Amino acid sequence: MNVVAARKRLDDVRDEIDRSIAVLKGAHAAHPLVTDYPQDPADAGTNLAESDRAEAMLEAARARRTLILDALRRLDDGSYGMCLDCGSGVPEGRLEAKPEAARCVKCQAKRDRLRR
Repeated sequence: MNVVAARKRLDDVRDEIDRSIAVLKGAHAAHPLVTDYPQDPADAGTNLAESDRAEAMLEAARARRTLILDALRRLDDGSYGMCLDCGSGVPEGRLEAKPEAARCVKCQAKRDRLRR
C-alpha cells in the first residue's frame, strides 16, 4: 500500500466532505422551520421535509468525516489497512472504494449482521 497515495486520498475525501457540510449547512439554514409570515400548510410541509432531508444528509456527512479522521489517525500510527477486529489486511480494492474502511469485508459483514 502506498501511504502517500492513501493520505492524499483521505485528505481529498475529507476536503470534499467539508465542502459538502458547508453547502448542507447553507441549505439547512435556507429552509427554516418557522418564518415571520403565515405559510400555506403545503409549503410548511415541504419546508419541513427539505429541512429534515438536509439535516439527515448533514448528519451522514459528519459521521463519514469522523470515519475519515479515524482513518488518518490509523495512517499516522501505522495501523491503516489492518482490520480492527481480526488484524488481517483490508484489501486494497476495498480501501480504494472506501478509504475509511477499518475492517475487512468478512468482519464488516459480521458486524452488520449483529446490528440487525
